[in-house]
Amino acid sequence: MRRADTTSTAMAWLLVGAGALLLIAPFYFTFVFATHPRTEIFNSPPPAWFGASALSNFDLLLERLPFWRNLGMSLYVASMTTALNLLLCSLAGYAFATYEFRFKRELFAVVLASMMLPSFLNMIPSFMVMDALGWIDQPRALYIPAAAGALGIFMMRQYIGSAIHRDLIDAARMDGCGEFRIFWSVVLPLLGPALGTLGLITFISSWNNFVAPLVVMRSAENYTLPLALRSMQSPNNTEWGALMMGSAIAMLPLLIVFFFSARRLVAGLTSGAVRG
Repeated sequence: MRRADTTSTAMAWLLVGAGALLLIAPFYFTFVFATHPRTEIFNSPPPAWFGASALSNFDLLLERLPFWRNLGMSLYVASMTTALNLLLCSLAGYAFATYEFRFKRELFAVVLASMMLPSFLNMIPSFMVMDALGWIDQPRALYIPAAAGALGIFMMRQYIGSAIHRDLIDAARMDGCGEFRIFWSVVLPLLGPALGTLGLITFISSWNNFVAPLVVMRSAENYTLPLALRSMQSPNNTEWGALMMGSAIAMLPLLIVFFFSARRLVAGLTSGAVRG
């Protein structure tokens, strides 16, 4: 019996290790290829260790793109999108979870139904609306339409409905707190795990968004990083080393955010489950 358990444990660790290697390999080779020139990247076999062309690739990247401007635009759009989603989705989720009002079920059903629609269906309507508002080639055309996602509203509604007792809200009302004060001072501080999850999902989604900038952005200075890096590709003369360098730098903010938030996120979710 013990031998069978040892074999099962070894097989489980082997599968986990193989899966981890498959997940890590794309990130590793992105950083490796960022240090090699284009001619070496397509060698057979490809390079498996870091090279000596990192600085030349970086200089070429800065020559081909207004890279720091694009990086700043991505940070600005992702930060604004995340902040607006955390505020508006928590407000909407609080309303759906605690208040009774006319057409509440129907409105929430519309929110859920919007999650099932493919994102490409709103490309043309979004462009028409942004054009009518005069927001083409403006960063607000990226973060305002994404300010209250259906997934965030659903997450907040479910978390507030299950983790925050109605008695706590009623007690705050009896103490004379207004509705917004109850939300801001009582409910919002208890939403840490849900806000952390939603913030991480929203930031990564906004950072990686390619279609929306492609539709509304016109000038290279206002491109976000995914669109700017895609503009470096051509059928005949793609500097893959510089492109990999840009991709490696673009991954760093996501890796840093995940590294610093993952442990706190898991701990917050676990403690919330224990309290519930």
